[in-house]
Amino acid sequence: MQEEKGIYFQDDIDEKIKDIDSIIFDCDGVLIDITNSYDMAIQRTTEYILKEIANILKFDPVTSEIIDGFKSTGGFNDEVDLTYAAILSLAAANKLNKRGKNFVIEVIKNSDQSGIESVEKYLDSIKVDISDLKKKLNYPGRHSDNLLYSIFDQIFYGPDLYNKLFKKKSKFTDQGLIDNDIVLIKQEMLDSLKKKFLNKIAIVSGRGIESIRYSLKEDLEKFDLKNSVFLEDEDRSLAKPNPDSLIRSIRGLESSHCLYVGDSIEDFIMAQKASERGNKTTFCGIFGTGKLPEQRKKLFQDNKVSMIIESIDLLPKALNLV
Repeated sequence: MQEEKGIYFQDDIDEKIKDIDSIIFDCDGVLIDITNSYDMAIQRTTEYILKEIANILKFDPVTSEIIDGFKSTGGFNDEVDLTYAAILSLAAANKLNKRGKNFVIEVIKNSDQSGIESVEKYLDSIKVDISDLKKKLNYPGRHSDNLLYSIFDQIFYGPDLYNKLFKKKSKFTDQGLIDNDIVLIKQEMLDSLKKKFLNKIAIVSGRGIESIRYSLKEDLEKFDLKNSVFLEDEDRSLAKPNPDSLIRSIRGLESSHCLYVGDSIEDFIMAQKASERGNKTTFCGIFGTGKLPEQRKKLFQDNKVSMIIESIDLLPKALNLV
């Protein structure tokens, strides 16, 4: 593997870079740093549900290690899915009188690309009864009236934006954690990429479009929104690592070789699957936006990701544009 400061390449990258004609971005962890927004929403929602719904007052917190651990399995690109997995795992640990953090790590080791299905299967296999909590949460259910979605959205969006998006009043008065989003992509970079790739730049993200618009503001209009996919606004069956959304975007852009820029193993798997289905895709992994960057970098290296960069700022250099 070739290496520059903050940039890591597989040896065949030069040939791949030459014929890339479009770039599609994930949002969270790529265009936006979500460490103090989505990650904190996972933590606060888990705490609220365990205390107020499950009546469990003492439990280990959801750490960055737990969040990255679930994401490394390839089945938890959706933050609410991850929250649900953490809630069930910590509730099961309480039932079994086990240390929460250690038990969650055990659950992660038995999870896979099927996400919450693999978590529920493992908990069923060890015969721990948390059926009452599962019944109360009834997850996933319909987004519009599901308890877990509702609590997570209220905590993440805050009362004003939650009311605007869902036409409902929030039970919380705290400022929405979405306001902790840090936009990482710069206007100059977007302009140079649009010029280089003839406007073939788009987004395929787990977020909804209005959530992204709230944080990116006018910069969102620099992307080809017609050929972008915002998975929160789509059917759950399209959730990553299902490649259908990425393939839709690639074909809409009329791209012969796409660079997909993401920060998770789900993103990598999705790009691989798109290529396997005849849509040539090279994956670029961002590793520096989480709290455990070295762990994420190693995960990408172990999976022989073609291009690995520390932050979005290094993308022009990695593509030989500067």
